[in-house]
This record gives sequence, structure tokens and C-alpha cells, in this order.
Amino acid sequence: MSKPVLQACGLGKSFFQGGNQLCVLREIEFSLAAGEFVAVVGASGSGKSTLMHLLGGLDEPSSGEVKVTGESLASLNQRQLSEIRNRHLGFVYQFHHLLPEFTALDNVAMPLLIRGDAPAEARQQAAEVLGQLGLAPRLQHRPGQLSGGERQRTAMARALVTAPSCLLADEPTGNLDQTTAAAVLDTLLELRRRLGTALLLVTHDPDIAAQADRVLLLTGGILRPA
Repeated sequence: MSKPVLQACGLGKSFFQGGNQLCVLREIEFSLAAGEFVAVVGASGSGKSTLMHLLGGLDEPSSGEVKVTGESLASLNQRQLSEIRNRHLGFVYQFHHLLPEFTALDNVAMPLLIRGDAPAEARQQAAEVLGQLGLAPRLQHRPGQLSGGERQRTAMARALVTAPSCLLADEPTGNLDQTTAAAVLDTLLELRRRLGTALLLVTHDPDIAAQADRVLLLTGGILRPA
């Protein structure tokens, strides 16, 4: 069997607040297989975003480790960590975080340019992914000229342009109306089926969670089947 694309082993995270230790995550054990869609649900403030930051290598755990395609993030220096994020992980958030001064095309090409791809090749690949998401007519538009759904699809294209092993999506439809949210989710699921990308999605929406292969509940710092 192939290694999980993403794995948490005894993962914990604590913060110090007013001299007191606040334990947000406790002994998280989790794995995500290639092509699998897992939804994480839980109350606001339960630590879902903290978990996503740890799994994406954007924050360091207080205990345990995260493995991406079998490689422990704890063993990597900052350059290696950036490389593995660029190569294997894509990120989509509730807010698109697009760079306002750049076009949709250049926003999506950015991860490829950062890793050193030739500009012409990066933009060609970005244009292809944007086209797959129905945004071919909007390549030269800046974020301020796009609708909310178009901005979110552009953010999805930026996350997918590197063909990551795993897509981490933190409330990706939470800022959209119901119709646009459904269209964005359909696009995510279609790309997951077509590309075989694993999808880990945090959501408050039970209709979205119901479409996942597995649903996990984060409560009291513990992640368990819902």
C-alpha cells in the first residue's frame, strides 16, 4: 500500500495565555489517503484552523509530528519545508488572499514562479488551470474586478496549479452565497476526481460534510469520527 499523503502522529498544540497553558489539540492521530475527501467539523474555537496550520506546516506543534508523503516536517529546514509545501500541498481559505495588484493569471502563476519555473511556462500552466475552472475570459482581470465566486475559484486555481498531493481547504465556501458555494464545491470535487488530489476540508455546513468519504469531529482538542 502507498504511504498516506498526509499524516498526524500524536499531534498536540498548546498556547500560554495569561501565564496559563491552554491546550488546543491533544494527541491527534490522523491520516489522509491519495484521492480521499475528509471533512473536519466542530464548533467555532475548537481548533480547526490551528489543526490545518499544523498539517500544512505553517505552524509548529507542541508535540507529535506531521508527515507529508511519509516525510516528517520536523526534520526539514525552512527551505525544505517551503519546497514540500510548494510541491505537495495546496491551500484554500474562506478569504481568497489574492494579491490585489496582480491579474488572476499572475496570482495563479505565482507558486510556479516562486519555485523557479520559466515565466512563460508558469503563465501557460496557470491559464490552463483557470480555464478548467471556467475563468478563461477573466485571466487579465484583477481580484477587484472579479465576483466573489470568481475570486474563490482563482484561489482554488492557485492552490491546484502545482498539482499538489493534498488540498487543505479551511471553510472555502464560508464567505459565499449558497448557489456560488455549491458551484465552488462541485468544482473542487470534480478536480479531486480528475486529478486524484486528496482533500481535507474544514466546514460548518452539514450538506458539504455529507459529501465527504469520512467526517471527523474536533471537540475538546480531540479528533474523532463524527
